[in-house]
Amino acid sequence: MAIDPFTVNETSYSRYGGATTQMPRFDNTNATYSYTAAPGSPRYSDVAGERPWYDPRDWSLRKKLIVAACIVVVIIAVVVGAVEGVKANAYPNYSRLSYNPVDVYSGASFFDNFEYFTGYDPTKGFVHYVDSAAANQLNLTHASDTTAVLRVDTAADNQTTGRRSVRITSHKKYDHGLFIFDVVHSPYGCSTWPALWLTDPSNWPDNGEIDVVESNNKGTHGNSMTLHTTKNCKMDVKRKQSGSTQQKDCLYTANANAGCGVEGPKSSYGEDFNKNGGGVYAMELRDAGIRMWMFPRDKIPSDISSNSSSPDPSKWGEAASDFPSTHCNIGSHFRNQSIVANIDICGEMAGSSKFYTDMYSCPTTCSQFAAEMGGNFTDAYWEFNSFKVYQA
Repeated sequence: MAIDPFTVNETSYSRYGGATTQMPRFDNTNATYSYTAAPGSPRYSDVAGERPWYDPRDWSLRKKLIVAACIVVVIIAVVVGAVEGVKANAYPNYSRLSYNPVDVYSGASFFDNFEYFTGYDPTKGFVHYVDSAAANQLNLTHASDTTAVLRVDTAADNQTTGRRSVRITSHKKYDHGLFIFDVVHSPYGCSTWPALWLTDPSNWPDNGEIDVVESNNKGTHGNSMTLHTTKNCKMDVKRKQSGSTQQKDCLYTANANAGCGVEGPKSSYGEDFNKNGGGVYAMELRDAGIRMWMFPRDKIPSDISSNSSSPDPSKWGEAASDFPSTHCNIGSHFRNQSIVANIDICGEMAGSSKFYTDMYSCPTTCSQFAAEMGGNFTDAYWEFNSFKVYQA
């Protein structure tokens, strides 16, 4: 008879290698067994001891969830701390660039490279900016083979609608470069607001503003180096500079329109600067950031004083001001920059009580002083040896 291969019976083979019928059997296979500990037998905890508090096998579900949450918080804190630490120490690579000369502003033709601004003063100064012809007639600008001078009118007549002065803007514009300003004399005196700066006058503030040299009134608090930009340019980052940070948000409307400034020492501007024969202000504009230096006449680096064809800022030491690109896209915030030099009168800075009265203790009101005291403007002039521009 044929055997059904799918039938399982007691003669079938199991994994033990033999017939199940030959496996040993026990009597009373349906009996129920139980174990009762002998009297006096020790408990587990009496033998092994209580589990330590950190052993999770005795923890309640609530305790386990709390501990797990704490571990997650610690992990997040460690990760965030590490990321923030990296961000706090972020700093651009100011690697050496090979600069070559592109423009020199000097000699008797110095002012030929500039346009004379004659419009309404956008900073509300008590000033009349005159054109080239008037500046020559009044001797407010003149240039020789060695220096160029830009001054405020010192005439004694009562200039009731604003004192005459000059503002010049270079015809040429720059997106990047190394700018060397050799300055013999910086202007100072009550009601004055001088500046040597770069901007795109037709597209301000969109294309930014770089104040290389700026002060006001008696100018005894040192040079202010400042950026003015549209939004998303901040300096709350790692910086390498010798100057004192004044503000960190460069937005042109921030800090009562002050921008983000750095203040140099007292000797970096005004009478103290002039007594030493002036010096050199240098500004580097590049994608990595904007840096500025001030060198007294007797400490000018040799690659500047020797008229080297390729000055090297990487050898100049720590900058007076450092505006790195960490939280500011330099290329998008600063474009088409013209060189500007001017001496404003009063205006939003020099004429404010914060500076005119409180800081510098100047007499009467700013506009009255400017209108009536022409003889007090004898030190209100710029004198330049040259401006030199290099690009990589």
